[in-house]
Amino acid sequence: MASPRTVTVVALSVALGLFFVFMGTIKLTPRLSKDAYSEMKRAYKSYVRALPLLKKMGINSILLRKSIGALEVACGIVMTLVPGRPKDVANFFLLLLVLAVLFFHQLVGDPLKRYAHALVFGILLTCRLLIARKPEDRSSEKKSSPPGNEQPSLYEKAPQGKMKLS
Repeated sequence: MASPRTVTVVALSVALGLFFVFMGTIKLTPRLSKDAYSEMKRAYKSYVRALPLLKKMGINSILLRKSIGALEVACGIVMTLVPGRPKDVANFFLLLLVLAVLFFHQLVGDPLKRYAHALVFGILLTCRLLIARKPEDRSSEKKSSPPGNEQPSLYEKAPQGKMKLS
């Protein structure tokens, strides 16, 4: 039977992956929702206007929106379907994207309700990455080691005797 940790990582990976595939697709095409697509276009225009450095680098709102959308779709697919280390890499890239989006929302002065979802999914991505990268529990190794090979704990190594207080 799978450990609770494995079940948690898999559930978070699939849920987050599908969410980012959905959000990335909305940024790329109006087929899912014309209203959401037009809202994304408007939002990315305001991001580029608020950050003139992007214009100087030759990045317009269309390129920014489509780049972020394509990266979300690609990382979402990896998070959903690809096993192993690539999930952690995709998780990291999505976390960087969420931080960038939070920066953009703050830059244009959006109210909290406009970017609360980014905060929540940023926290979920962080939790998934921390759980996935956490080393295995040592308690199971202790139980399986043969008797006599155990090392004494820190408290057992402490010198015995009276302590002088003056």
